[in-house]
Amino acid sequence: MEGFEFYLTDSLAKVFATWRPAAAGEMFKINIFQGEVPAVQLVYKKEHGHQGMSLQKHFAYRIEGGVFCARVRDVELVPSTFPCYEVTDDNYLTSEPGLFPDLLKPRRNNVITPIGGQYRSLWIDFPDTGQIPAGEYLIEILIEDLEEKEKIVETLFFRIEVTGERLPVQTLIHTEWFHADCLADYYHVEVFSEKHWEILEHQIMLAGKELGINMLLTPVFTPPLDTDVGGKRTTVQLVDITRQDGRYFFGFERLTRWCAICRRAGIGHIEIPHLFTQWGAKATPNIYGKEAGEEKQFFGWHVAADSEEYRRFLEDFLPALQRELAGLGYDREHVYFHISDEPEQEHLESYRKATERVADLLDGWQIVDALSDYSFYEQGLIKHPIPANNRIQPFVEHGVPDLWVYYCCAQYKEVPNRFFAMPSARNRIMGVLMYLYRIKGFLHWGYNFYNSQYSVEHIDPFLNTHAGYAFPSGDTFLVYPGMDGKPWSSIRAEVQREGIYDYLALMRLEEMIGRERTVALVMEGERCEFTFESYPTDPGYFCRLRARVAEEMKRRLQNHVFVV
Repeated sequence: MEGFEFYLTDSLAKVFATWRPAAAGEMFKINIFQGEVPAVQLVYKKEHGHQGMSLQKHFAYRIEGGVFCARVRDVELVPSTFPCYEVTDDNYLTSEPGLFPDLLKPRRNNVITPIGGQYRSLWIDFPDTGQIPAGEYLIEILIEDLEEKEKIVETLFFRIEVTGERLPVQTLIHTEWFHADCLADYYHVEVFSEKHWEILEHQIMLAGKELGINMLLTPVFTPPLDTDVGGKRTTVQLVDITRQDGRYFFGFERLTRWCAICRRAGIGHIEIPHLFTQWGAKATPNIYGKEAGEEKQFFGWHVAADSEEYRRFLEDFLPALQRELAGLGYDREHVYFHISDEPEQEHLESYRKATERVADLLDGWQIVDALSDYSFYEQGLIKHPIPANNRIQPFVEHGVPDLWVYYCCAQYKEVPNRFFAMPSARNRIMGVLMYLYRIKGFLHWGYNFYNSQYSVEHIDPFLNTHAGYAFPSGDTFLVYPGMDGKPWSSIRAEVQREGIYDYLALMRLEEMIGRERTVALVMEGERCEFTFESYPTDPGYFCRLRARVAEEMKRRLQNHVFVV
């Protein structure tokens, strides 16, 4: 229509207000397994100055997909005045502050009103594909002029091809650290009030049901994370603690409720907060309880890690917690403990002492920590290290089994990450790389951290996307606290899930044709080494890869040839 533009682009495009993203071609097709959630974006724009100052033009969209049921959300622009560090690389979209497409906001109707001179987009996906038969399906999107009823001004279409295979059960363990205190603070509700529980459940359900998160940081006591030395975060402690005659006794009513929510959300693993403080394991977490009917702070920054009283507490607490979790369906195969987060070489001895202090109490239980200095593993201080993706190579070269990986703000150069200023392909490629590296688990610290650095202040994540200029926008949270206590997703969260789909699709294909052939398909025609520092940056790579996977899958299913 003259003066207006409507077209489709793929899920990896970031539609900035003043940039024209590439259009999907007429033959655009998305290849999926049953159970995946395919997505496209409808881009629209009004030419600047096409109509008078006071005139607005309204259009409606209609999506016709037969067996597919569409969900539509607005891609909202979010401010960032700190999109990246001063040092970047060539794989950034921009280093300039501005408005970035990220937030996915639910729509109230099917009306769109283009804004003069600005590109905007709708995120269109199809969540219920689990029972759709194999085949190729045409999806049509009709744009109607509301001033002239039933007048179609644009018809857009693309195809979805569904293989005869269902997406396999996710074996990759995926945790995004959950900050229960930030939800109470943002919504101004009492911790563990009924309203807080309602908000918690909404965010946990989004994590587990939709975003591929299957392990949850569970605040049996307030996690000693991102807290200034000597400072405190809002207390969120699921376990009631009483001290009497030198012994500790526990109430697990809130933990029982938490675990029930996790079960309903499909969260199969529980992660216990770190037993010692961050960056060195020098003190104890903030832990509260009652003694002689009086509320007291038993432990915190004022209590050293080697405190004999803390050891006595752990002797009572950890066995009781382990028994309780096992009774709630989380046995030692599904529970992970931490010692301290991100220790470096100067913390080696304090980390060693902390590890030795609890070794007998955690015997037979799984311990993981984000640490990237290989010497910690080499000296036997931890069996399951989680190195950052820019420091993983020594662990790979030494054949560390069941390797995990993480990234955060420090992984800003060359390696994959999910900052606002990075292309979405840099986010999604993690799925392919984790497959190639045989990664067992992925960790990120920022599911819903709505505080400033060190939790000195609470922030509004719709305005402050960088924790008070501490971390580049996109590092500190993956979802937004929406209206009525319900979370809103982000394109970063959806694209990350697409990366997990790639991982699972490759795992299933490997079962059918073997690892060697699957790896060859991953690398076919690509001129890079496929390491965490060298990987395809072209968004079109994923369409090519999934088309190759689908074609190989069809051929094998037709011929019934499988590798056992």
